[in-house]
Amino acid sequence: MSISVDLSGRTALITGASSGLGSRFGRILAANGANVALGARRKDRLEALAAEIGPQAAAVEMDVARNADVVAGFDAAEQAFGTIDTVIANAGVDGAGMINDMAEDEIERTLAINLKGAILTAREGAKRMIAAGNVKGRIVMVASITAFEPSPGLVAYSASKAGVVQAARSMAREWARAGICVNTISPGYIRTAINDEWFDTDLGKKQIARFPKRRLMADEGLDGPVLFLCSDAAEFVTGADFVLDDGQTL
Repeated sequence: MSISVDLSGRTALITGASSGLGSRFGRILAANGANVALGARRKDRLEALAAEIGPQAAAVEMDVARNADVVAGFDAAEQAFGTIDTVIANAGVDGAGMINDMAEDEIERTLAINLKGAILTAREGAKRMIAAGNVKGRIVMVASITAFEPSPGLVAYSASKAGVVQAARSMAREWARAGICVNTISPGYIRTAINDEWFDTDLGKKQIARFPKRRLMADEGLDGPVLFLCSDAAEFVTGADFVLDDGQTL
């Protein structure tokens, strides 16, 4: 399935772009005309992806849990392409494990990357859009269906994603008059490097069998909504969450 949206003239920073959904977002935004700054901690992977995409892409090393790194990442992105007008806050870790067994530092790490990191990324992007007088700013924050569903074994993760949804709504209200649209997508279960082994286990296969369509989502199912939310066509969409789960929560 091929979806085309004109993003020419847009410059996006995408976090968590070294693998999984983030790398796909980088590819599809560039394929539709945007310049893309690919942000993550693993710069070797970013550089390989940037080389694959071509001159529209640049690798930006950053740790979203550290504000100084977020600022430096935006600085590097703007040095490559100019003012950022589109942000996809995608960086995340799974934080999997029964909560009674999770170490305190693992809980803190999950919240720091998934929630604090998303807020810091969106905030820095908005600051720069406002300073540049950009009234067509777009921020997309990646949440999860676990934000709304009881998720044993994913307590810290689901809490962080619920926080992302509410943070996005609140930031959308704060920045509405600046013309910045802030929205979230809440994907269902998609096979990625994070969960690949789990879905090959007997329990993982049973989980898939319980879904209405008895399958995992394909990551291409996010392409259309993400492209739309990053485009000028999304002018009247802000503070919204899009559940994209192939019916898994039905």
